[in-house]
This record gives sequence, structure tokens and C-alpha cells, in this order.
Amino acid sequence: MKRPVLTAQKMFRSLRLTLVLSIVVPLMVFSGVAIYVGLGAVEENLNDRLREDLELVARAVSGPLSQAMSDGDEIVMGESLKSIFRIGRVFGASVFDEDGQQVASLGVADTDVTRSDSAERVIASGKVGGAFRQVDGVSVFSQFTPLIVGDGRIQGLLQVTRKRSDFHELVASSRIWAVTIWSMVSLMVILVVVLGHYGAVGRHVSRLLGIMEQMAPGRWRVDEAPAGPRELRQIHEGLRDMGERMMQAETEIRASVERERELAEQLEYQEKVAMIGRVAGGVAHELGAPLSVIQGRANILGRGDLADGDRRHLTDIEHQVERMTLIIQQLLDCFRHVPDSRRKTDLAATAKEVVGRIREEPRCQGVEIRSAIPNRTADILAEPTRLEMACVNIIRNACQAARSTVTVALAEHDGLWELRVGDDGPGIAEAMRERIFEPFFSTRAAGEGTGLGLAVVGSVLKEHGGRIEVGSSPEGGCRMSTFWPVYQHQEALGENSHEP
Repeated sequence: MKRPVLTAQKMFRSLRLTLVLSIVVPLMVFSGVAIYVGLGAVEENLNDRLREDLELVARAVSGPLSQAMSDGDEIVMGESLKSIFRIGRVFGASVFDEDGQQVASLGVADTDVTRSDSAERVIASGKVGGAFRQVDGVSVFSQFTPLIVGDGRIQGLLQVTRKRSDFHELVASSRIWAVTIWSMVSLMVILVVVLGHYGAVGRHVSRLLGIMEQMAPGRWRVDEAPAGPRELRQIHEGLRDMGERMMQAETEIRASVERERELAEQLEYQEKVAMIGRVAGGVAHELGAPLSVIQGRANILGRGDLADGDRRHLTDIEHQVERMTLIIQQLLDCFRHVPDSRRKTDLAATAKEVVGRIREEPRCQGVEIRSAIPNRTADILAEPTRLEMACVNIIRNACQAARSTVTVALAEHDGLWELRVGDDGPGIAEAMRERIFEPFFSTRAAGEGTGLGLAVVGSVLKEHGGRIEVGSSPEGGCRMSTFWPVYQHQEALGENSHEP
């Protein structure tokens, strides 16, 4: 099942969106709230300034208006009202007596303030006051200033009005500038976060994701050098360590699987060997007596006078009986359990004796067996009979495969004695070199070999902790090298320590 892979682009988008939502948006909301609160404060400050401007204007003309009102001089009163329009930007101005009746006016103003709470508070307290109100359908700020005579008595009111829009224009202008600046700052912050994220974090995250996507069985090693901020370098190092551990674990798993496979093969081989051994024992027991009878009867017949044709048939019978007896003996030698009776044995002497014996065999007539065995002892820990059997089989096998020459050599290296046997025969194909030690496998034609000789050699070597290698000889045929551990005195003591 293919595991889902999160692409670098998706991951980058997700991380970028997270940064925008978790940092930029809260920052913009906070700054927007701050600007809103600030605009409210600015609006209140502007309102206060406009009120102060109206109050200053009203105070500037309140003195002359009070005097003109006391004198009943309407000309001075009108000029004073006109001066209000010249001093500041106002919408209207009116003068009222102490009963709230209009005495003089200029511009848009109330004609009657008897029902105005602001006017009543100013008359009652003698302090300046004002409020937003409607005058002739126009929203204005109305500023009331008491007109006081010399003895401190309030003899009237001065009303100065200004349009509400004058306030709002300043505030609206401030809002426009604030929103514009806030939008530009927000855009700059978003760009800085997005571009800064890509330059400082995003490209390194994409690189890490690419490395993770490439990691797979057999490709766990991370060779790229870490880069980026410290945290990302730590993640990179973690990926590298994880890759090394995964590679080591994969190697261990493969080694474990290989060991289990080898153990299973060994167990299967041992079970097959045990089964064949039981079959071989039964065959030897069942065929031994009949073959002995056949051999005995053939010997009795051979003592009499026989015609040449009958003598030839009798010879063939004896030959086949000997062959069947050899097969049974090799089966028993290959698969029977031999008690451990190993002792110090001279491999060189055994090999020389076997070479001399095989030279006399009929099948090896016409083949030159060259001996390169040194005149020295080659002690190994071995069971002499089994050792001789292994040497006989391997040298005889080479003699039967050779065209004209067999070479037997002995040398010591790396704590092992190597008995090397080479011939000038057709050799053994590389694909078959592992199978020639299997029981009943033979490269010769049917009837020319039992396929048990090399199986006996392999069995003996396993018993003695040695090994065998198959290659090509300098003569062009097959080379078989058997390796036997050099005799160690301590090893012999260890073997003998089990004896009673």
C-alpha cells in the first residue's frame, strides 16, 4: 500500500496560512481596535477643540455685546455679531435677553431658547455651556455664553452655532487617513510574513519534505548538509539519525532473514540426511544378506570349469555385486552417525598413502598422478578412517575425470592445511559447483558414478570443521581444495577432557 505523501507546496501553504491566521490576523485586529479607539479619542479631542474655539470667540465679543445691550445700542450689537463671523467659521449668532427672547441675530440661529435646557443651565449657573441640536433642520453645535453686566447680573445670552458637519469632516478625514495607513501597514506585514517565511523557513521546510519523500527501503541515508534556522537544522539531524537507524535496522533484518533462511536450509538438509540415513540403513540391512549369498554362489561357481561365455557372465555378476556393495557402503559412510574418536593424524602421510593406492586402481590406469606433498608432517585433529575416506573419494573423483594428469598438493596458510587436487579434465560448470555435494547428484553418465563420493567428502569435512572450495585448475580442468584446521595441542586437551 502506497503511503500518502504531503507535498511541499501543500505543506508550505498550510504553514503560511497558519502564520497569517495566528500572527498577522490577530495583529491586524489588535491594531484595528487600537486605531478605532484612537479615532474615538481624536474625535473627542476635535470636538473639544471646536467647542474651545467657539468659547473663545464668544468670550471675545461677550464684553462689547453686554455693554451694547445695556446701552441699547443696536448698531454696536450688530457689528459685534458681524465680528464673530470674521473671527471664526461659525454658522450663526444670536443675542437673547434674560427671558430668552431674541434681541439680535445674524446667520442661522434660534429665535427662542426658553425651552432649551442648555440655555437654562447657563442662566442658572453663569457658566458657558452648549450641546448639539437642530436649528432650521440643520444639525449644529450651539454654544451659550452668559452676558454679564458690571454688577455681576446676567442680563442675556450669546448663542454661537457651528455646523455639525464641520466636526465630522475633520473626523472623517482622520478616519480615511487612519484606514489607509492601516491597510498599507497590514499589506506590508502580510508581504513581510509571507516572503520572510519563504526565505527563512519555507524553502528549508520544502527541502526537508523532499528528503523525507525520497527516504525509502534501501535509501535511508541522508547525505545533504543541514541548512536554515537552528530548529530546522535539528530536525534535519534527527532525520539523518533516523535514516542511519533505519538503515542499520534494515541491515539487521536482512541478516536475520538470511540467517533464518540458512538455518531452515540446514534443518531441511539435516532432516533429509536423517531420512536418507534411515533408508540407507534399511537398504543395507535388507540387501546385505542377499548380496552376500550372490557373491558366495558366484565364488563357488567360479571354482569350476566354465566356458568362456559363462565365465564372462560370472565376472559381470561379480562386478555388479561389488558395485552394489560399494554403493551401500558409501551410503552408510555418508549418512551414518560416527562416534567422535578424533585424534592427531598426519594429513600428509594419509594423502601420500591414498595417492599410492589409487595409482594401482584399474580406473586410474593411464592417468599420471603428480604428488606435490611436502616431506613434513601436517597434523590435524581427525578420525583416521573418515579422513582417509574423504581423501580417497576426492582423489579418485579427479582421477576418473582427468584426461591424462592429476596433481595433488598440500600447503599451510592461515591456520589451515589445504589439500589441493587438480585435473586436466572437462571441469565443472560454475552453476553446478554447489550441487555436486548433494547425494546422488553426478555429472557423469548413468552407470558411471553413484553421486555419493563428493557427498561423503562434504560430510567428513563438516564433521571436522573444515570446508571445500571448487574452482578451475591451471591444467584447465577442475580444482578441489579441502581445508583442515591445523592441529592445536589445547584443542586436543579439550577433546580428551570429556573422556572418563
